[in-house]
Amino acid sequence: QVQVAESGGGLVQPGGSLRLSCVTSGLTFDNYAMGWFRQAPGKERERVSCINWTGSSSTYDDSVKGRFTISRDNTQRTLYLEMDNLKPEDTAVYYCATGGYRYCRDGREFKYWGPGTQVTVSS
Repeated sequence: QVQVAESGGGLVQPGGSLRLSCVTSGLTFDNYAMGWFRQAPGKERERVSCINWTGSSSTYDDSVKGRFTISRDNTQRTLYLEMDNLKPEDTAVYYCATGGYRYCRDGREFKYWGPGTQVTVSS
């Protein structure tokens, strides 16, 4: 049984920072690429970032380039998303996903998803 769990969401003022974390159970953590996605009410889910199985390469949506950083610690079996200079448009439920492949590529779907964590950016 595979479980995925995010943490670290909350309320932050514009320009502030948050770090999201994601842990998994029931699968070999370092065998798979992992990704962060987000979805706001009335909008489609979008991929924020993806990192390959070793952490040697990563991708970012244009809207977060230069502000967000994805990383992973395979020893601690934890995925992170460091979010800096947050903007109100970053407000969304953020999801962690994993499983299915080792390398990030457009069109690939992850097999396992967490329940999400709410990030709200507001003054």
